Amino acid sequence: MINNFYFAEESSTPSGVTISTISLVSSTDINSNQSSKHNEIDPLEFCPTNAPCDSLGGDCITCLNLEKNHSCTYGTIVETECMPKKEINCTGNKSFVRNVICKYCYQLPEWDYKCNQSTSCMISTSREYHPPQARFISLCTTNSHILCLGRRRFYKNKDCNWTSGYKWSTAFILSITLGGFGVDRFYLGLWREGIGKLFSFGGLGVWTLVDVILVGVGYVGPADGSVYI
Repeated sequence: MINNFYFAEESSTPSGVTISTISLVSSTDINSNQSSKHNEIDPLEFCPTNAPCDSLGGDCITCLNLEKNHSCTYGTIVETECMPKKEINCTGNKSFVRNVICKYCYQLPEWDYKCNQSTSCMISTSREYHPPQARFISLCTTNSHILCLGRRRFYKNKDCNWTSGYKWSTAFILSITLGGFGVDRFYLGLWREGIGKLFSFGGLGVWTLVDVILVGVGYVGPADGSVYI
């Protein structure tokens, strides 16, 4: 079984600027017999058929520079030659150029990948209490249009949902009745927004109406990051 290993190196330019580079090399793994099915994405399941080859997402293509020895400056965007995976039937040119960010997929910002939610992670009490905040291991998948180094599917430690005792019903009622004075924001611990609403009379009613909607759909929640009960 072939595993990919990544090494970060630093070098100095004549001007004294230090540049971080990432090198991707291949090595034979003779110590592990574990299956990697959960880390692999089945192209036949996620990729369209008879679509233009150069429009395929990262799960459906193979990029040569990412498979062979490759070095790039961390965080930069580089061009790489790509082709569809052998299982994929597509139309047009089978070889095309795409941009890839010089980061491991697991280092991307959270909006560039999606993670599974836990079905067994119970809502716990505030992190100020013992035991500390519970966590779970989530399987994450890079968004199709993003190209990055390493495995596109990886694991992340995520916090379980927790609550400090804030009630959605209370916040919603306060938003409807006293939202013009910022009481809903004060209740949720959002003091700066509450003061802003108070002295602007709820943004002359506009802010009050918007907050009723945002609190009602759960978009605005407690300032400490906990969930409603």
